[in-house]
Amino acid sequence: MNEAANVNGKHIVITGGGSGIGAASALILAKRGALVGVADLNEENAKRVVADIQQAGGKGYAVGVDVTDPEQVKAMFTTALSHSEKIDVIINNAGIDHFPAPLTEVDDAMFMKNIQVNLAGVWYCMKNALKHMTATGGGHIINIASVAGLRSAPMISAYSASKHGVIGLTKSAAVEYARANIRVNAVCPSFVDTPMVQGVLSKLDEHGQKGLVGANPMKRLGKPEEIANAIAWLCSDESSFMTGQSVVLDGGMLA
Repeated sequence: MNEAANVNGKHIVITGGGSGIGAASALILAKRGALVGVADLNEENAKRVVADIQQAGGKGYAVGVDVTDPEQVKAMFTTALSHSEKIDVIINNAGIDHFPAPLTEVDDAMFMKNIQVNLAGVWYCMKNALKHMTATGGGHIINIASVAGLRSAPMISAYSASKHGVIGLTKSAAVEYARANIRVNAVCPSFVDTPMVQGVLSKLDEHGQKGLVGANPMKRLGKPEEIANAIAWLCSDESSFMTGQSVVLDGGMLA
């Protein structure tokens, strides 16, 4: 086993684990010895990922959750703790985007939905995780943000605002809870070949598609596994002195 990403015996919960980066992370982490809780709004997708984990000899369980509902988030933690008395890592990956449009053409409901899922959902999960980890001696929270949370993001202003908020939560909580042996970090991908990005591509013309795919110097989309490998390293004890940071995987976009 690669010691730099050794998560053997850890209990890791992933929201939005039924597809994309979340599913890729679940599979890699389970392969490396973690017990993985796959949480998703679409519980059937979560169950399919768990079936793949178990077929490969790993350990996992599925749980349905709407991260915008604080009671469902509490129930997710209750379910997780029925499988193991301690959660070592939670990966707050559940998120949505919106179709690119000028700010004035993004309706208020879509703005609020991005804030509710991408930011409030992380807030609810972090509150529960911090209470649990404070009582059990520590842990690690990994929030999936975006390069859109680190720079301007014209035409996706609502999404960008929510991801800037995630990075603010990450930094603030990291400082607040550092002495409680709780680390909090963010992962900031650019465009990755996931169902969410493919959904955006399907609505763009050829020029728009080429612009999105070629938005970084590598001139390609990231692969979910490339992001998942970085997440797996963060989940390991090799990252033990890192907290309050934003790990950027963007093909050179911000260079």
